[in-house]
Amino acid sequence: MTAYDEPMMRALALAARAGAEGDVPVGAVVLDPSGAVIGEGRNLREQTHDPSAHAEIVALRTAARAHGGWNLEGHTLVVTLEPCTMCAGAILQARVGRVVFGAWDDKAGAAGSQYDLLRDRRLPHRAEVVGGIRAEEATVLLRDFFESRR
Repeated sequence: MTAYDEPMMRALALAARAGAEGDVPVGAVVLDPSGAVIGEGRNLREQTHDPSAHAEIVALRTAARAHGGWNLEGHTLVVTLEPCTMCAGAILQARVGRVVFGAWDDKAGAAGSQYDLLRDRRLPHRAEVVGGIRAEEATVLLRDFFESRR
C-alpha cells in the first residue's frame, strides 16, 4: 500500500468510465500540495473530437482553474498510464512537481520507457516520476478495452 493508492483508485474509476464511453481507458487526478484532489480528467478524445483531450490534459486544465493559475508547482499528477510526449510537455509547462502513474507505455511513454522527457536535464523544469502504482489494474483495463475492439 502506498500514499498514492487512493488517488490511483479514483483515476482508475475515471479510466473505466472513459472506456465505457468509447475512449481509451485512461484517468488522471491532480493533487495539491496537501494531497487534496483539485482536478480530474479522463480521456475524452473520441467524445469531444479533440486530439489533445488526453486524461492528463483534461485534469491539468481543471486543476489550473481550481488553483487559479497555470503554475502547479508542488502539485502531483496521478495517471493510470505513463504520459505520452504531448502530455509530458504539458506537465512540464504546468510545473507539476511529481507524476505518479500506473501502467508503463512501451509504445509511446515519455516518463522513462521510450522517452524520459519529465526528467530530461536539458529542460528548465523536471518532475519526480513514480511508476508502476497499481500497474496490473491499469494494464487490465487497457488490455480488455483493446481486445474488445479486435
